[in-house]
Amino acid sequence: MKKHPMIAVDIVIIYCGGIVLVKRKNPPFKGYWALCGGFVEYGETVEEAAIREALEETGLKIKELKLVGVYSDPNRDPRGHVISVAFIAKGEGKLKAASDAKSVAVFNVNNIPSKLAFDHSKILRDALKLVKNEY
Repeated sequence: MKKHPMIAVDIVIIYCGGIVLVKRKNPPFKGYWALCGGFVEYGETVEEAAIREALEETGLKIKELKLVGVYSDPNRDPRGHVISVAFIAKGEGKLKAASDAKSVAVFNVNNIPSKLAFDHSKILRDALKLVKNEY
């Protein structure tokens, strides 16, 4: 039986003048800061997955969802070949960490932790280049 890549979403959420990051509670990258995101569920669009993951992980509703890019390096995730569709969006509501997150916080764009999980530093750089004059 052929193996197929898994599909995930990552979301750069702009909130209160900063970027929302989630501290991972579970492996891989346990204890690292990461963008909000997760796997696309069967029957769900990537946009629906991004909206769901943002709400589940941060308590925020997102709006103005924009595509940043597709990240498909077969080695980007130690669990296997995971293709991520990355978005940037504005967050609204009250920020709160979900059960699978150790914590959630808003970071000034100039004070992002140097080591983020997966390839999230690259996704974040690409997202900020894309919208540098909009937010």
